[in-house]
Amino acid sequence: MQTFGESLLQGKRILITGGGTGLGKSMGRRFLTLGADLAICGRRVEVLQATADEFKRDCSADVQIVACDIRNPDAVEAMMDELWQRQPLDVLVNNAAGNFIAQTHRLSPRAIDSVLGICLHGTAYCTTACGRRWIDDGRAGTVLSILTLSALMGAPFTVPSAMAKAGVEAMTKSLAVEWGPKRIRLNAVAPGNFPTEGATSRLNPTAGNKENADSGVPLRRSGEHIELANLCAFLISDLAGYMTGETVVIDGGKRYLGGSRGGKSGCGSKKWARHGKVFRP
Repeated sequence: MQTFGESLLQGKRILITGGGTGLGKSMGRRFLTLGADLAICGRRVEVLQATADEFKRDCSADVQIVACDIRNPDAVEAMMDELWQRQPLDVLVNNAAGNFIAQTHRLSPRAIDSVLGICLHGTAYCTTACGRRWIDDGRAGTVLSILTLSALMGAPFTVPSAMAKAGVEAMTKSLAVEWGPKRIRLNAVAPGNFPTEGATSRLNPTAGNKENADSGVPLRRSGEHIELANLCAFLISDLAGYMTGETVVIDGGKRYLGGSRGGKSGCGSKKWARHGKVFRP
């Protein structure tokens, strides 16, 4: 029987969208240590190349990079063609996202579309592009999508993201049924507080205050990237071969204290950051 060891992802070719920074980068590093053949995509080729160089230095692994704006379906198709030319994917990790805090009634259509375009449309484009190729080739495949707690519980001031990620969860459940007979599994992970340089500064202006950051989490700490990466590695591995259509929450119990609305940090605060300022709802 396979175990969770250094060969857990041996032979699996994995694409992580938004894999050059943040949680995507942390997952990529972990997948490489478990034997994966990794590809990463994002909009900024210089960021992707820097990450690939870092992985080459630290993990002695060559990582394929593809510059792609997943909001563009033609660009997604071109990316998948390029990836398939080298070797078909086994796993897609839908990690790319965009979000910000703002009063919903003040959002412009362009602001709403900017989040939906990445989180919902881009995820759907990537998923269907992979699924089509797997089905046409008669290959098994696995899709893992990174959600948010707001997708499960709702959250004020990040409504487009909550809407988009809820849609991705619906896609996950629906395609688990539709594509299950094709040997394609789809699952999702909803992380709680896992600080990253970009998202934390935009979405949790009190993150530097440990008391505020921990008070809304029963375990009284933020998550470590390796903890999320290990969960994701399990879900895309053959060890989870009988799991599909599920969303796994990893949040230190945060949602049981009011979810994304509880505590004193981030979206739980009575004060909200907007354009570098603080306002009260």
